Amino acid sequence: MCLLSVARLALAAAFTAPSSRVPSRAARSAPPVALDASLPKVVVFDLDGCLWSPDMYMLWGGGAPFTPRADGDLSDASGRRVHLLGDVRRILFELKAEERWQGVVVAVASRTDEPAWARECMQKFEVGPRGSGVFLADCIAVEEISKGNKQKHFKRIAETTGVRLEEMLFFDNERENCLDVAALGVTVAWTPEGVTAGAWEQSLARFPEPGAIFDFRRSG
Repeated sequence: MCLLSVARLALAAAFTAPSSRVPSRAARSAPPVALDASLPKVVVFDLDGCLWSPDMYMLWGGGAPFTPRADGDLSDASGRRVHLLGDVRRILFELKAEERWQGVVVAVASRTDEPAWARECMQKFEVGPRGSGVFLADCIAVEEISKGNKQKHFKRIAETTGVRLEEMLFFDNERENCLDVAALGVTVAWTPEGVTAGAWEQSLARFPEPGAIFDFRRSG
């Protein structure tokens, strides 16, 4: 086996973790390339109230299975609508499709009450232009979906990726989560309205500010 092949296998192995945390589709695609030094090496998103609405627990009495709607949203088993927030559809597609983001790891860190429902929504929400064939799950390389303090999620993400916490950017709609994660040295964006275009662009412009919390209440 040539040295180049060995190097590629080593890079792929570095991003492999137990299957409960890392979806196989995205984790095994697009080998890392040289990064733009101004970008975070890992971008992490919360799910409920940050990427979509409503929270999964609000769908109790309905929930799975979820059905794609003509407008790109989803309907749960009782007909309730689940929709992506802010500019999430464009941002996730950009992270997947644009060359500047190759080599940047995209992750989710969530304490959702219904992990299986959340994973189904990730698999069924199409991102980018209509008919792109790219789904939210395709954009995510590392998953941390479990109860408990999000510091635990981030320590596992750091272990899985080999990336320092100070080189990560995190988006979450809950202040408590933001405080916990910022205490680790992560640059954090507090996005109560979801990840809007303004919150996204301003966070990238200000990154890195280890331990800082950018406040995007009703901005963007």
